[in-house]
Amino acid sequence: MTYNFIDLFAGAGGLSEGFIRRGFTPVAHVEMDPNAVLTLKTRMVYHHLKKKKKITHYFKYLKGEITRDELYAKLPQDKDEVVINKEISDQSIDEIFAEIDKTLNNQERQTVDVLIGGPPCQAYSLVGRARDPYGKENDPRNYLYRQYVKFLEKYQPNVFVFENVPGILNAGKGILFNDIAKILDESGYKIKAKILNAVDFGVLQQRRRVILIGWKKGLQYGYPKFKPIEHNYLVNDLLKDLPPLNPGESDDRYSTDPTEYLLKSKLRSKDDVLTQHITRMHNNNDLEIYKIAIELWNKEKKRLNYADLPPRLRTHKNLEAFLDRFKVVGADLQHSHTMVAHIAKDGHYYIHPSDIQRRSLSVREAARIQSFPDNYFFEGSRTAAFTQIGNAVPPLMAENIAEKVLKLLENDVSLEFEEELEDTQQQVLF
Repeated sequence: MTYNFIDLFAGAGGLSEGFIRRGFTPVAHVEMDPNAVLTLKTRMVYHHLKKKKKITHYFKYLKGEITRDELYAKLPQDKDEVVINKEISDQSIDEIFAEIDKTLNNQERQTVDVLIGGPPCQAYSLVGRARDPYGKENDPRNYLYRQYVKFLEKYQPNVFVFENVPGILNAGKGILFNDIAKILDESGYKIKAKILNAVDFGVLQQRRRVILIGWKKGLQYGYPKFKPIEHNYLVNDLLKDLPPLNPGESDDRYSTDPTEYLLKSKLRSKDDVLTQHITRMHNNNDLEIYKIAIELWNKEKKRLNYADLPPRLRTHKNLEAFLDRFKVVGADLQHSHTMVAHIAKDGHYYIHPSDIQRRSLSVREAARIQSFPDNYFFEGSRTAAFTQIGNAVPPLMAENIAEKVLKLLENDVSLEFEEELEDTQQQVLF
């Protein structure tokens, strides 16, 4: 049996990608950002052409041999999934329901098996709250979970996955999460949440996220146990096959064969076309700071403290906070630090470790740190691509979550659960 899903607040589709890899069929992706919507549509065509064994058309698009419209024309008129470019709100939700219902009818299905997604996370982020003396308690994004619940109540999936940043647990002194737990309970679902780290799923990045899993009351389900994946790979295994670049340059030719990690994690295959290996320009002041930061890391394994820079290089007066604003990605570590959407504003927090290249990461390098394969194309400008990447759920992490959800739906007796909590109100597992 093939199970289906709806992806809300889908972004660039990292969470969705993991479920598709595990055999789930998408019904709909709902996303308000137009660039991310195009990325989702392009990926939808990729999966369609791959299924039809006509993937060469997709690679023609990546090479610039056909236009996006020509690529999208490869989809059948009565396509069995839809990308909905709408903000989820009281005003739009009925239209979104109608589009999803039409697609379900095209699939000859009446039910939805799984709901996935997570409302925009900026409202819950620790950094965001630090800059807001009111803890963002009045930010409307804090209440988007109520829209998520409306989809649960309409489609009644057996399981749902709700992803967000750890800050959601403590926002409003814990009141917000308690409200979420209460409304989900009233909607007929048992839930548990746990902070998971992408590094435990084979992603070469420290990325802590709350993964809340819910299931219909009456089902004998639980929160699956996730066993950390052990390996000896380094961040350099993500980078060393890519051609060196100076600031503002790009290249579409791999410099070496793929590393074992790239092949094993399916980030690169022999048929792949290198795209979006493109870097931003940097001014001379930043380049000098990059040089200091790279040398300090490579020679002494120390991070640059902004306050230690020569006064002539400082452009900020604040010497007490955010002193690690220039940070090198450690090639000789088993993981990068967390990739966030701020990379779209500047690359200071993601400096390439090469003392020869002296630049911030390219779009493709950032995508790889997030475990997106090289055949994943991000539509829009370079800045738009960085934003999509920084906000995404790593596909490798998502694939592991999808595997456990599949076992839940199949009532796989081999599936191990986290221990039940004595206090039913305390739904967070640590």
